[in-house]
Amino acid sequence: MLETLRRIIHEVNGAPNLGQALKIIVESAREAIDANVCSVYLTDFDTQSHILRATVGLNEDAVGKVKLPLHRGLVGLVAERAEPVNVDEAATHPRYLFITETGETHYHGFLGVPIIQNRKVLGVLVARQKEPRRFGDEEVTFLFTLAAQLAGAIIHAQSSGELEEIQQTSQKQRRFHRGQPGSPGVAIGQVVVAYKMADLDVVPDRQSADIDKDINIFQQAVDKVIADIKRLKGNLGDKLPSEDQALFDALMMMLSSDTLVTRTIALIRDGHWVQGALRMSIEEHARVFDEMDDVYLRERASDVRDLGRRILMHLQSDTPLEIEYPENTVLVGDDVSAVQLAEVPVAKLAAIVSTTGSSSSHVAILARAFAVPAVMGVSDLLVGRMENQTVIADGYRGRVYLSPEPVVLGEYQRMLDEDRALSDELSGLQGVRCESTDGIEVPLYLNTGLVSDIGKFGVQESAGVGLYRTELPFMIRDRFPAEMIQISNYRRVIQAFHPRPVVLRTLDIGGDKPLPYFPIEESNPFLGWRGIRVSLDHPEIFLTQIRAILRADIGYHTVKILLPMVSNINEVDESLLLIQRALNELEEEGFAVKMPEVGVMIEVPSAVYQIEALARRVDFLSIGTNDLTQYLLAVDRNNSRVADLYNDMHPVVLRAIQQVVNTAKDTRCPVSVCGELAGNPLAAPLMLGLGVDSLSMSSGSLLKVKWVMRSFARSNARQLTNLALKMEDSSQVINFMQGALDDMGLGRLIRPGR
Repeated sequence: MLETLRRIIHEVNGAPNLGQALKIIVESAREAIDANVCSVYLTDFDTQSHILRATVGLNEDAVGKVKLPLHRGLVGLVAERAEPVNVDEAATHPRYLFITETGETHYHGFLGVPIIQNRKVLGVLVARQKEPRRFGDEEVTFLFTLAAQLAGAIIHAQSSGELEEIQQTSQKQRRFHRGQPGSPGVAIGQVVVAYKMADLDVVPDRQSADIDKDINIFQQAVDKVIADIKRLKGNLGDKLPSEDQALFDALMMMLSSDTLVTRTIALIRDGHWVQGALRMSIEEHARVFDEMDDVYLRERASDVRDLGRRILMHLQSDTPLEIEYPENTVLVGDDVSAVQLAEVPVAKLAAIVSTTGSSSSHVAILARAFAVPAVMGVSDLLVGRMENQTVIADGYRGRVYLSPEPVVLGEYQRMLDEDRALSDELSGLQGVRCESTDGIEVPLYLNTGLVSDIGKFGVQESAGVGLYRTELPFMIRDRFPAEMIQISNYRRVIQAFHPRPVVLRTLDIGGDKPLPYFPIEESNPFLGWRGIRVSLDHPEIFLTQIRAILRADIGYHTVKILLPMVSNINEVDESLLLIQRALNELEEEGFAVKMPEVGVMIEVPSAVYQIEALARRVDFLSIGTNDLTQYLLAVDRNNSRVADLYNDMHPVVLRAIQQVVNTAKDTRCPVSVCGELAGNPLAAPLMLGLGVDSLSMSSGSLLKVKWVMRSFARSNARQLTNLALKMEDSSQVINFMQGALDDMGLGRLIRPGR
């Protein structure tokens, strides 16, 4: 049955539309489990019903016409329970609903399994038998697996709008795709797809700008791949068994044959750009192997796809694509990187949409630094088909609207106007102190890490740099930057903010921040080799960076060094020794360097319980709430499947901050918060009440947080904080603080239209 299941799944994946996928499912499933009937009911939440969308064995005229009300009948029971219902005599079940249109009154055995995606029941897959029959466990699990596969097809149909066309609803103007709010704000613009190098699956559809040129560069790329394979065979052939040696010959024959090459050229002549034509041709050829029964031949599909990736690599490296960015560019991708983001002219970047990640993903943090809306974890988008579409990105609610109707455009244009009006009102706070109504000053610093940030509003408005992410200059190069390059980069930041302090965090790579030239492959990167662990294992990298920081600070003496991902005291001791070593070396070389203040990031639970020892060794502490929340709640902050569980306003996080602040005060060690919680206006009264000494955030949050801080007295903030600390989950804290801000007339800062 496993081979049958594999074949059905391949057929469903290759179906051109949802209707064909449903037909494949019902026909194949009925045959596989030897049932008399197999049907699919899809849930229509607008009409509050389960609609028969495909069947084999029942009256086909009933398809699209029979609607079972939600919570009625056995189909409704399956959807309610979100688990299978398996009965040998359906008519005797108390939830049985008599329906004549389908002709199912002649059938007795009933098996229904839910079609579920992200905890939501999208429909029910049903099998029926004429005679009484309780289906076996293997048959139940078989249908369950098919239902899971069908869920993906339904989600894609929703993304493309096909499902709503099938359902013929009149609610098209309400269609949107749900994700996670990544950066607040609203944008209306045109999509530019950001796709990974050498990843055929995410190559977007585009028109060829020069057909003859595309054909020529495709043929050149094929020739280069043939040469690559010949070289590989020559280098490794003697070490491989004969069957693997033959594979090289087979791959070269495939590239030399007319089938793959001529098909790609034909697609180019039809108007597709070379990379899109390659994607379609490779997938067509791979699908032929996918559908073969022979296991060995079926595995050759992966070889075909590998050929495609090799050709694509040559196409991308030899012909760098010049992308034309619209005035209001909405950058959309499966996993938008910092480099892809940096390629878009800042003035043209309107919003970011990613199918993966969450509000605390690195790209979401960058979006907030750019003060542009971002929607993360929109898993049901067909990214490759979105190029040039008009979209609305709602960073407040985490929604994306494709080709929105005029009424929706009008509503969001109103929101844009309100946002602009709020920005004008906030501008009146520029230059004034950030202090509570009873005179307690809480300096607001800037989180940054891109040279392009220098010269923006945040430079003038902030009290300095509370977190400079030094890894970003590393990420946009193809090798480790030399000491002089780092000096130049750090000095630009220091000069821009002088005489205000600049906190430079040492290289923090790993997790969701890989370097292309220093790959770190781990099964669990967030608990692996990252942050200070990498620096201490590679002291040559760390010392070069420290030397660059100390030399860049000559004549200014405003730099502070921040150590990331510290989990034990030894890491701090080793780092301080290396910093002293770099200082001594530079003094011996005649440089007038000075030992800067050194701080530690508190982002690992073990560090929370070592504050007293840490505070004795360093000059300041900076709480990184993004990672601290991730580790305290055991939630991968980049995983959209568990994004709902990640919330930095959870009482556990607030209690951890309270413990750090209270313990650090005993040693008079100042505490800053530099995570995204610091830039959340909703959390500002809590930070004031907890006694945090300073906050560091993206430039787009500075004035909003300042407005809130200037609206509360510390005594009032402490009362709110004490109540929040006694709460049991993040939703209670959020609702409580929303009410507090609404009472102060500050609701507009956290929700549009208020």
